[in-house]
Formats: sequence, structure tokens, C-alpha cells
Amino acid sequence: MRSEIQEQPKVVAALTGGSGEHYRALVRALKSVPLHFVLYVARGTSDNAAVYGQYLASTLAGLPSGLALPSATTLYRSRLSLRHSLVVGISQSGETPDVAEAVAAAHSQGARTVAITNNPTSPLAEASDWVLETRAGAEHAVAATKTYTAELAVLALLWSTWAGDGALLGSLADEVPAALEDSLATESAMATLAGQLAPAPRLLLVARGYNLATALETSLKIQETAAVPSLAYSGADLLHGPIAMLDQGVWVLCFSASGPTEGSMAELRRTLLSRGARVVNLTNVPVELSVPQGPVSAAVTAGGPVYTIGLPPLPEPLSPIVNIVPGQLLAYHLAVAAGRDPDHPVGLTKVTFTR
Repeated sequence: MRSEIQEQPKVVAALTGGSGEHYRALVRALKSVPLHFVLYVARGTSDNAAVYGQYLASTLAGLPSGLALPSATTLYRSRLSLRHSLVVGISQSGETPDVAEAVAAAHSQGARTVAITNNPTSPLAEASDWVLETRAGAEHAVAATKTYTAELAVLALLWSTWAGDGALLGSLADEVPAALEDSLATESAMATLAGQLAPAPRLLLVARGYNLATALETSLKIQETAAVPSLAYSGADLLHGPIAMLDQGVWVLCFSASGPTEGSMAELRRTLLSRGARVVNLTNVPVELSVPQGPVSAAVTAGGPVYTIGLPPLPEPLSPIVNIVPGQLLAYHLAVAAGRDPDHPVGLTKVTFTR
């Protein structure tokens, strides 16, 4: 798992460096027919990538988007009205039966279909009109890392191309791989943090906007590898009830990035601190809180109520590609601290066959 985390800069660099014409051709084909809605079909880690895809489709392309209910097709045998819809199936293996079956059904019901997968000969790829390969290479650890960031990069390429956003496309190719390299430098801080979090009975992760996907995926990685109960919420949804479960001293990891969501995240951090939470702020913007800050090791040792892990500055729509790296590293080191094998979590396999 650790070595695959370290592969991510080169995986994303290869993916974003020479794929332009393929994506432009796909976008031309998709725009040649009326499309009014985007539906993502995925499970597990790819489901979290789909959350990121929802934000991209809505904010960059102005298309309403949602997450599919695969069982509506595979178990309830519903026929959905998907004319004028784009259905995007996401799966690193392309072998999850309910994802492939739901995409095939969508195609038969009039949808345009795209597969995002690491396996271009998989059942999902065969069920789709177009295939966008993640090209991450073989991933041996059960917990997906490099295939997740590759899925995010593919989604960013697709929707930035759709929007004709040259600035984002330029940042994808020129800035994101280097930012991924920089984010790997958080490992020492995350290892220190893991030592502090290891005794915690549960963790809470929050974010808003694009980085909701980051909080969800970090939570999943922690559950998979370290078996620590962790809950991920939108910062807005947290305030609508779940915040009542906060105990004095509970650890809350907040992911934020420069952009429209940062103001509400800053307010949420103040609320969390007022309730006695211990806040870890993973961000690419300066923090305004008048509380101890500094290197994570010093802040944790001092017992400060908040400390910051600085992340590389990127446009907010691209930040989840990089912001997940410290989350992955934290999950890895939490597993090691708990005496677990992060490469082979108990009871899990690389491909899960759900229907």
C-alpha cells in the first residue's frame, strides 16, 4: 500500500500528459446529442470518486448529477427512463457485477455510457459506449490508492475538457503531479498523528464541496486498513444533527481548500473547538484560529486543540486529487500502529462481487 501511494505522482503525470485528443473526441461525441443529467454507478472507493464527479459535472458543465442505485436494476428489475442521460460507471477492476449490469441496462434504456476503469477488457468496459482508462498499472494492495487518484484525474480531465477550461487542464498536467510529490512529504506528520489517534475509539471526518470525496475516502481507508470506526460527513450535514454526538476530546479531521467552502469550514472549526473537539485541519489556506499551530508533531505533543497540516495550493476543483494523500498515509500508519497488515485487511479481497 505504501509503495502504491508513492507511485501516484507518476501515475497521474502519465495520465494527464498525453490524453487530450481522446477526451476531446469523447466530449464532441457526447455534446452531439442532448444530455440533461449525469448518473454515476460505482461501489466502494469508486463511489467516493463518483461524489467528486458529481461536483465536477454540476459546477463545470452545469449538468445535474447523482449516484445510481444499482439494486434498482439488478434486484428490483426496474426500467429507468434514461433517455438524454449520461451514465458513467466507475470501477478499478471493471468486474463488479452490479456496476457492469446497471451500466448495460442503462445503455439498453437509451443512455450514453462511459466506463472509467483500470481494465479496458472488463465487463464494465464491454457494457459501455466509451472507455476512459485509468492506466494505473497493477494494484496489489487490497485498499485502493493509486487507482482512486487516477479515477479522480480521469474525471477532472473529462469535465475540464467538457467545460473548455484551459486553466484547469493546464494545472492538471503541470501542477498536480508536482503537488502530489509535495503531499508525500506529509508522511512523517501523518505517522506522528497516527500514534496519537491510535487509542481513539472513533474518528470524525468532515469537508464540504469537492473535498467531501476526500473525507469519505479517508474514512473508508481507515475503516479498511486500521479497523477504526470513522464517520465522514459534509460539514453542513454535520450541523443538522450528528454534531450532537461529539464528546469532549473527540478527534475531528477537517479537509478544506481555498474557495467558496472555506468560510463555512472555518466557522465549523470554531464550533467544533467550542464543543471540546480536537481538530486536525488539513488545508491549503492559512488558518485564522487563534490557537496553537505549527508542525503536527509539536502541536500534538503540546496537546493543542487544533493543528494544521499544510497541503499544496491548487485550484479547488483539483485539490481532492492531492488532498487524499495524507489521508491514505494516515490510514496506513494507523494500521501499522494497531499491528494490522494494511496490504491484506482481514476479510477483504481486491474485487468485491456484489449484485
